[in-house]
Amino acid sequence: MGEVYRKNRKGFYVKMRFFKTKNGKHEKPFFVRYFKWFLNNHESSTSGLKTTMVNHSHRVLSESVVRHEAQDSNGVLKDLKVYVYELPSKYNSDWLSNERCSNHLFASEVAIHKALMKSDFRTFDPTEADFFFVPVYVSCNFSTVNGFPAIGHARALISSAVEHISSTLPFWSRSNGSDHVFVASHDYGACFHAMEDRAMADGIPEFMKNSIILQTFGVKYQHPCQNDEGSIVVPPYISPKSVQTTLAKSPIDGPRDIFTFFRGKMEVHPKNVSGRFYSKRVRTEILRKYGNDRRFYLKRHRFPGYQSEIVRSVFCLCPLGWAPWSPRLVESVALGCVPVIIADGIRLPFESTIPWSNISLTVRENDVAKLGHILDHVSTTNLSTIQRNLWDPRLQRALLFHDDVETGDATWEVLVALSTKLSRSHRRSRFASND
Repeated sequence: MGEVYRKNRKGFYVKMRFFKTKNGKHEKPFFVRYFKWFLNNHESSTSGLKTTMVNHSHRVLSESVVRHEAQDSNGVLKDLKVYVYELPSKYNSDWLSNERCSNHLFASEVAIHKALMKSDFRTFDPTEADFFFVPVYVSCNFSTVNGFPAIGHARALISSAVEHISSTLPFWSRSNGSDHVFVASHDYGACFHAMEDRAMADGIPEFMKNSIILQTFGVKYQHPCQNDEGSIVVPPYISPKSVQTTLAKSPIDGPRDIFTFFRGKMEVHPKNVSGRFYSKRVRTEILRKYGNDRRFYLKRHRFPGYQSEIVRSVFCLCPLGWAPWSPRLVESVALGCVPVIIADGIRLPFESTIPWSNISLTVRENDVAKLGHILDHVSTTNLSTIQRNLWDPRLQRALLFHDDVETGDATWEVLVALSTKLSRSHRRSRFASND
């Protein structure tokens, strides 16, 4: 039995499943063979054929390979291979019936999966993989009460996925999950709770503590919701199409008539019904101090066209909410507005790649009262230098996820970050031990 399995920019995969028969009925597949066909000048070619045979126990029987290696100019990603588990649809694709699942701020879990599925870094042979990606979508269970993602099911769903992969393939047990990659794009990452005290009390599930977790949450101090060795801070998801649409109407180097911009939740009384203080009172202090200041364009209500306001602004405030990180950071960079980060101790996405100190401002939470003076000083001194650095298109690319992996985009940066953790790769360690 044959079927077209996955398309990518270079060609397509064909999956051939071979069955034993008993009493005229198919039993489970005896082995599976994958063919990768490459397209050249609009004609298919078998010169780039890759074949892998796997029996029912998933042990590789034989292999005939003509390898197509994805490389970057510096060779950083040369030979990097990621195996993407094919989980039952209840773990991922079933959730896509809600279109919002692919577009909200937690949707990096979907975007990274989609990009890897079509990537040249993907391998269909798990024995040649450096890392194993576990695609579980836990952020698409939207509450009917407030519309926010309800993630109370996350631990059970991911635990079930781990049970599935560990019972069908040997690779999780072989490394105790250390070369396996998850996405936890929520307020407090793999702690799976929006309130910090509850998140810290729950901690990261024990079965995930040895794994690599791609998460939007990160701080520069010890925290139970991050694993310093296994956590990689990634940006929240912002639609590249929405950014392109905004910039098509208002170029990044166009006029900016708003000095300081913020639109979002600002509580007059920050203590909520649970007794917790939203944003550690920071947003409330901004509203109290600058609500009547003409230099500050502060809005508390949602507006679908808010990106048109960002692209008109010089400075964009990025204060903490319940968690330190905010999608405003990505939108500010993508639309050329200088991010003003107000979240003490935050770890920012891809810090080894993006020169955050050259393109943003950091203001301590206790210094919000000095914010006006700080921004005035910057605007009369080094603003033009910051903007020149900020408007480098490579920075926008590094913070946005695309349908395909593009050189320098956010999924590419994830792969670069993974390449720094090759010591976790069972395959690489096996090669090293044989040297």
